[in-house]
Amino acid sequence: MKDDRNTVQAIINCLGGAGNIAAVSNCMTRLRVVVKDEAPVDEQSLKNCDAVLSLLHNRVNAYEIVVGPGKCRRYADLCREMGLGSNPEESMTAGENWQQNKADWDSRQTNSRVKSALKTIGDIFIPLIPGIITAGLCAGFASLISQLVPNYAESKGWALLFNLLSLVNVSFMTYISAWVGYRAAERFGATPILGGMLGLITSLDGINEIAKLLGLYDEAVPLNSVLHVGKGGVLAVITGVLLLSYVEKKIRSRMPDNVDIIFTPLLSLLICAIPYITLFMPFFGYVSSGIVWVFSRLCLSQHILVRALVGFVSATLFLPLVATGMHHGLVALYSVQLEELGYVTLYPALAMAGAGQVGAALAIWRKAKAVGNDHLCKVTAGALPAGLLGVGEPLIYGVTLPLGKPFLTAGLGAGFGGALVMAMEVASTTWGPSGLLGAFVMTAGPNGAVKSVLFYLAGLVVSYICSFVITDLVLDKQELSPASEEKKTQPEPAKTPAIPPSAEQPVRKIHHGEPVSFDSADGSFEYTITDAVGIHARPAGELAALAKGFDCDMTVSANGKTASAASVVELMDLGALQGTRLTVTAKGKDAPAALRAAEEFLKENL
Repeated sequence: MKDDRNTVQAIINCLGGAGNIAAVSNCMTRLRVVVKDEAPVDEQSLKNCDAVLSLLHNRVNAYEIVVGPGKCRRYADLCREMGLGSNPEESMTAGENWQQNKADWDSRQTNSRVKSALKTIGDIFIPLIPGIITAGLCAGFASLISQLVPNYAESKGWALLFNLLSLVNVSFMTYISAWVGYRAAERFGATPILGGMLGLITSLDGINEIAKLLGLYDEAVPLNSVLHVGKGGVLAVITGVLLLSYVEKKIRSRMPDNVDIIFTPLLSLLICAIPYITLFMPFFGYVSSGIVWVFSRLCLSQHILVRALVGFVSATLFLPLVATGMHHGLVALYSVQLEELGYVTLYPALAMAGAGQVGAALAIWRKAKAVGNDHLCKVTAGALPAGLLGVGEPLIYGVTLPLGKPFLTAGLGAGFGGALVMAMEVASTTWGPSGLLGAFVMTAGPNGAVKSVLFYLAGLVVSYICSFVITDLVLDKQELSPASEEKKTQPEPAKTPAIPPSAEQPVRKIHHGEPVSFDSADGSFEYTITDAVGIHARPAGELAALAKGFDCDMTVSANGKTASAASVVELMDLGALQGTRLTVTAKGKDAPAALRAAEEFLKENL
């Protein structure tokens, strides 16, 4: 816990301090932070933090810090314990309102409208993921019971379990439009309960009565009606809540304060309900039907080769979407399929991308071990368990993406697994779980629950093997030697005049009068900090980047502690303030040059 607190404190310092944090949340692998001002944020130092696998900055004032599963929730909880990001109104002013930041966003980004829209959809659904996964798992287990225990209804125990699992699933799926409406209102700045009410309208029987009064209901074939219960689904809800946020703000700006709480919500909901029911629901109903029609023709094509090709392409291209953070935009497609069909056909193929990462990582580990790259072996082995369980981002950002080629070979290998599961018409009851854990939700589709799970597991094995083989063939083990890997994965060292090591270097004085002695193998020097702040985020990050650029082990000692010069967190944990005496030590091939570079850096920065 102490290490987590130190890491969180280092991250906060890199983000400009506690006073600059407006909102904190997390998803499965990322700590999501909204800051008030980007100016004091030190992105390079943040990337150099040991716990940070990658940093995404795709929206104004918003940062996604990839730290891995488990850690992201612990870090978010620690931030809340510190009282950070607890003011939702402040969050809105710090970049959460997409319309307030539209002009700034358009001026800073290229092709930003599509990307911003996808990110917005992701933001709406991310808080719903625990419910989505829980409902899907319950549906999957219930489906397995119905197939593996055909007479379950005759057994009180099995019948009770089946009905309990079904009840949990229905509790989410029946009212998914309400959950989406509530969250969309939070995202767009409307009153959340009003957004939930607008979304809930979609699922109520009164919609059919209104459709009959307006002549929009087909008594013979209700599903062919222009308007009926559920028409438009989550796409209509998101658009309706966007309108609601605009109308509510306009009314509130003109409503007297003493009657605001009474009339603003009433007028806002009534005004928006009319176009929502008569226009948005029918229009997006046809849009949803069109989306499902396209996916049905591709993912559920009668031609097995068409399905296999779609699965291969989908799984191969999914990793670039994950790396750029755009994969969350796909949840709208999943939701439409789930609402219209009762299952999802695209997700099982995309889930193979994580398996491709595992296969590529195994090939990397084997070759790294052969060339003695213990660091890369340790990083890979640490990320593999999460990858096997379906959390691939630690492998993406910690292993394959920094190396380049394996990121591509992992996608290619995953394509073969995607082709298999799509060809075999595997379908899922939800989205979210993947890897080995994903087997419990791959219970839908025309083949039945058991066959669907077995085909999914076969797809994982195919992805593991193909990614391993392709990566093993393409990747030269010499590229993974410690020196080569360091050049590819570490930041460039600070620009310092190159001083070749020599067997004998003269003893010289630095400006504080301490002697600095260097030899060819190791050496050390002492330095007293004159900077008023001491070692904080920026110089710690720059010194860590500098240290990583040399082939030697460099440490910094102060206050009875010793820190690796390559670790931002350890450097900041020294508590080195103005007047603190540092001892810098280096051992290894580049020790003399590293010490001279460190000396110059300290004189200029601390």
